[in-house]
Amino acid sequence: MSLLLALDQGTTSTRAIAFDATLAPVATAQVELPQHFPAPGWVEHEPEDIAAHGLSVLREALARTGRPLRDVAGIGITNQRETTLLWERATGRAVGRAIVWQDRRTAATCEALKAAGHEALVRARTGLLLDPYFSATKLAWLLDHTPGARAAAERGELCFGTVESFLLFRLTEGRVHATDATNASRTMLFDIHRGSWDAELCDLFRVPMAILPQVRDCAAHLGETRLLGGSIPILGAAGDQQAATIGQACFAPGMMKSTYGTGCFALLVTGEEAVPSNNRLLTTVAWQLGGRRAYALEGSIFMAGATVQWLRDGLGIIQQASEADGWAARANPAERVHLVPAFTGLGAPWWDAAARGAILGLTRASGRAEICRAALEAVALQTDDLLDAMRRDWPGMKETVLRVDGGMAKSDWTMQFLADLLGAPVDRPVVTETTALGAAYLAGLQAGLLPSPSEAPTHWRLERRFQPNMSRAEAAERRAAWQDAVRRTRSA
Repeated sequence: MSLLLALDQGTTSTRAIAFDATLAPVATAQVELPQHFPAPGWVEHEPEDIAAHGLSVLREALARTGRPLRDVAGIGITNQRETTLLWERATGRAVGRAIVWQDRRTAATCEALKAAGHEALVRARTGLLLDPYFSATKLAWLLDHTPGARAAAERGELCFGTVESFLLFRLTEGRVHATDATNASRTMLFDIHRGSWDAELCDLFRVPMAILPQVRDCAAHLGETRLLGGSIPILGAAGDQQAATIGQACFAPGMMKSTYGTGCFALLVTGEEAVPSNNRLLTTVAWQLGGRRAYALEGSIFMAGATVQWLRDGLGIIQQASEADGWAARANPAERVHLVPAFTGLGAPWWDAAARGAILGLTRASGRAEICRAALEAVALQTDDLLDAMRRDWPGMKETVLRVDGGMAKSDWTMQFLADLLGAPVDRPVVTETTALGAAYLAGLQAGLLPSPSEAPTHWRLERRFQPNMSRAEAAERRAAWQDAVRRTRSA
């Protein structure tokens, strides 16, 4: 039993990767996950797509290994966090579409709760801000806007879950309604200090506690699936950014990683200390193993790879995302164009749901190259904002190497500019799909195939280190120009 299957349900794709017992990738299967935009600021998924795609890529990845089912030690699941689903307990059939983490339809609800003075309670219990990004107001919206849903929920006939919980329910054919502590910590209903659902928060958001899943460790026997031709245990689960932190072997306090997918998410591990943020970052559960929680400070950026997708699909100035590097390298260095990708508002440390995107600094000499460069620079500049806030929040943070992963980490131009701007090394690992790697690690840990975090990590290997070359004076100048551009897009 030397294979581990990782099911990685992202925002725009569903992927399964088979790893061997050393966590080297063996086979991959992937399909695109359609997004739906029924109104401005709304983003949805079809839950049946999520369930069907998850099963199909698991089957395909296993088939591509050429190995028998008996060789699979277990499955680990990782997922886009905060995306909210509601389904029938008896049938597993979803009630409406999933509301995706990017969705902003509950912004007015969050503002009303802030005005009523509830944000202090939410922050103290959950480490989160009152923002439509998180699950609680999304769930309340589904209960209120789906005919009969609230009454059915009160009767205990419905289940709530984030994506991994829905997948677990469907893969076990309704036998397991559970989540892990990292995903629970992103719902705005979970007390991260006590490690349990909070009745006062559920009352505030009008969520019946009967629909909440059981909260489990990230590495645990979560159930078994019989849908792949035999019985396979599901042994691990974690939200995508926590899974990436684990995949990057960032186990010691002070270690940092930044993932560049649809959005960008930077996590600084603080260990057993849940550090409160004074700079509008999030305090979140990094993992829970053996009933013990580790914590992290997190900064979330809504648009990273999605900005390059916009260059391709929205503006049509590139045909493939990989072309952006070449155009950025050809940009006129005298042109200082800034693209603030606030298409769905600004995330950390601004948290401005009403901000909107802008391109500033255009001249008659500006063109495709300058706009591509500005899009890639925006990813690094936003990351710099997050790290600056982390330094101010946690005095224990030392100068550190930043470990990067995700699709945009493959962009040499972006990673070099990131190192230049930060004035610190940026390390890219051999395996950049570290969300899946982290999920596989959790399953392997539970199966007894892999060492615990307290032992020397063996699954992380360096592919390339980007060393900073930019002067600190130029970095400061670029940072100041960026912050001025952000101020011009703010709603207040």
